[in-house]
Amino acid sequence: MSDHANNALNISSSWNAYNAQCPTRLMLNRIADKWTVLLLGLLEQETKRFSTLQRETDGISQKMLTQTLRSLERDGLIQRTVYASVPPKVEYSITALGSTLVAPLAAIRIWSESHMHEVLAAQAAYDHVQDTEPQPKVRKIVFK
Repeated sequence: MSDHANNALNISSSWNAYNAQCPTRLMLNRIADKWTVLLLGLLEQETKRFSTLQRETDGISQKMLTQTLRSLERDGLIQRTVYASVPPKVEYSITALGSTLVAPLAAIRIWSESHMHEVLAAQAAYDHVQDTEPQPKVRKIVFK
């Protein structure tokens, strides 16, 4: 992307995700995580408690939910609010920064849901070709 395009999108030219040392790589890992996509989608709807998030995110373990929520909080994408009550009440909500990710992540989730039949068909066709093509003979080379 050109510097002009970066400036028009308010993108700092000091960040470059193609550079292995750039911290944007860490953010791309966070954004690409399935649990991040699903949790931000749920929190965009309303503030939720831990148990509700776990129940509504089928397949997530308590450990993974805890780790993901902590990471999202550290990145400023969600806010954790603890209420002084017995037992303590903890709620999670999306921040203004997190809200800026909702539309792009929803687009990826919707694309996945909309194109799953095509992906499954492509995988089946690929696997069929792999299963029917003769496998190359492999020679074992031993170095002494």
